[in-house]
Amino acid sequence: MFFLKAAFCRVFQTGFKLALPVLPYREPTVISSCAELKKVFEAEKLRSVLVVTDKGIVNNGLISPLETVLNESGVNFAVYDNTQPNPTVQNVEEALALYNKNRCDGLIAVGGGSAMDCAKALGARVAYPKKSVGQMKGVLRILRRIPTLIAVPTTAGTGSEVTLAAIITDPEKRHKYALMSFPLIPHYAVLDAALTYTLPPHLTATTGMDALTHAVEAYIGRSTTKETRRLALEAVTLIFENVETAYADGKNHKSRENMLVAAYKAGIAFSKSYVGYIHAVAHSLGGRYGTPHGLANAVIMPYVLKAYGQSAYKKLYELSVAAGVCDEKDGHKDGAEKFIAAIKALNAKMGIPEKLSGIKKEDIAVMASNAEKEANPLYPVPRLMTEKELEKFYYRVSDWSK
Repeated sequence: MFFLKAAFCRVFQTGFKLALPVLPYREPTVISSCAELKKVFEAEKLRSVLVVTDKGIVNNGLISPLETVLNESGVNFAVYDNTQPNPTVQNVEEALALYNKNRCDGLIAVGGGSAMDCAKALGARVAYPKKSVGQMKGVLRILRRIPTLIAVPTTAGTGSEVTLAAIITDPEKRHKYALMSFPLIPHYAVLDAALTYTLPPHLTATTGMDALTHAVEAYIGRSTTKETRRLALEAVTLIFENVETAYADGKNHKSRENMLVAAYKAGIAFSKSYVGYIHAVAHSLGGRYGTPHGLANAVIMPYVLKAYGQSAYKKLYELSVAAGVCDEKDGHKDGAEKFIAAIKALNAKMGIPEKLSGIKKEDIAVMASNAEKEANPLYPVPRLMTEKELEKFYYRVSDWSK
């Protein structure tokens, strides 16, 4: 990377790290079940809310507990259930029209990261009715308070219930917008493990690996704090101890509960310490092809961690010890390699492929450019990479045999 650009990236990242103690970060109020929301509706004086979700959640009856408490509380509500796996600008605009039609004053997102991202972007549009989603992309573009937002995760992975980010796809431009501003953090988070029981095994796997990616990238970056390192280590430990059980036995309450806690901890960690090139590459694939985010992260992670090389050995070794896949007596390089191998083994045990099909060679240059622009200078990665270096990952993860 050109010296001046690399220097700018590191100065930019250092500035954000130094500013962290005074930035208006907050954590949502955690609630253990939907039944406890009645007191929230009263405290927030909500009269009409929009429930943002998807058809799968509705068809599985997962909004039924919420509907019950809304009816008991006398709160009017409408349901927007057309959120796509990679929520689009159109989803946000459709939801906004329904929000305005029903004169809503609050938002409840039920589902995975897609529903929560859609609700966050919707909140931003309510706060800034004259600005498009594209005009609010980037860091700290949203300063006004959004409507009261309650996040009800039905997956344990994205950590969106605690993050300041919303990722929205623009299908026309085949690109993803990242909105990252403190007012987007949900005001309340309902962590009810019972709502994750019906999550299919393959989604349990990919969302679990999504949470692992958050914890790993938060930990190995150069903008960590004592708190984010602790939370990331705790998240990694919980994921390695529970994700396989949750995958094999969806109704194992303890494992489901531990995965929700792990996703929450990882969400706090990466909100403060940011992510890295794994996410940048994954976002470009999602924007171009609609590749599910958790799947992309899971497949890409071993390749990027290996490419960081010596710059990440020590921290990957520490994660390896926390995960129980290496001994403290192992060297940093050996520990790091064992950790990467353990990630590959987890993927294999849960049916996650080593490569992705459908990637077109003619698209790689554009995707690499988008990934580089997203990551540099914001993401405090262990080693800075150029656009050309990022291109190599698309070739490494591509399965052109089909």
